[in-house]
Amino acid sequence: MILVTGATGNVGSELVRQLHAAGHGIGVRALSRDAARAGAAVPDGVEVAEGDLGRAESLKSALGGVRSLFLIPGVGDDAGVLDAARDAGVEHVVLVSSITVMTHPHLGPARANLAVERRLRESGMEWTVLRPTQFASNTLWWAQSVRDESVVRVPYADVGLPTVHPADIASVARAALAGPGHRGRTYPLTGPQRISPRQQAGELGRVLGRKVACVGVTREEAYPPMAATMGAEVADSVLDLMGGDVNDALLAVHDTVARVTGSPARPYRRWAEENADAFR
Repeated sequence: MILVTGATGNVGSELVRQLHAAGHGIGVRALSRDAARAGAAVPDGVEVAEGDLGRAESLKSALGGVRSLFLIPGVGDDAGVLDAARDAGVEHVVLVSSITVMTHPHLGPARANLAVERRLRESGMEWTVLRPTQFASNTLWWAQSVRDESVVRVPYADVGLPTVHPADIASVARAALAGPGHRGRTYPLTGPQRISPRQQAGELGRVLGRKVACVGVTREEAYPPMAATMGAEVADSVLDLMGGDVNDALLAVHDTVARVTGSPARPYRRWAEENADAFR
């Protein structure tokens, strides 16, 4: 039995679908704070368990009989969740961390991810750590302005990062959960090539059949709305990672997806085609 946290999110929902489709005797249990809502979103035949990552004690039932756990940190009591998993007999945890622990370890979010990684490695459970770069789905932030104005306003418009499709993160997680060969491994995950916000806007335009303009703004202009929704520290960190403090490690393209899954990493165009309705 595999327990998937974040089962209705960008990565978790795709992982649930892939695990269910793969079959091979794998039991899949989707964790949600709202079992009724999650039940309508997961494939038929997937068990849904209710629990709150912010209250590790609420996970006892969900963890019953689970041997592998997929965990996205930062949404609850990570230390408590790992302790509860160990106490319930979980043998293996696949953790989604961030490539920022390699590229910007001084930033607050990276420090938090690194602390969870260390806690997992010291837990006594087997582990696999995934360190993805910027998600292609982050461009959903642009959805309203694209729908209303066919415009994207973004800082560092010409800085290209190797954006990763969330489904590729799920595919690597599925491989790690389904077989023992990935235990004790740390995987950096990127897309197949660098792509800048201006190029992403161009891809969206081609998919939508209309021009989507990309207007560069300054960091100072971008910061206030981001800080209002993310908090000051996270906003500063995100802006650094978008282009304010880019280094070679952040720009590097890794072939991990192809090596682990046997399929090439999906380009941003693929994500845009699959999610075009959000921008219409």
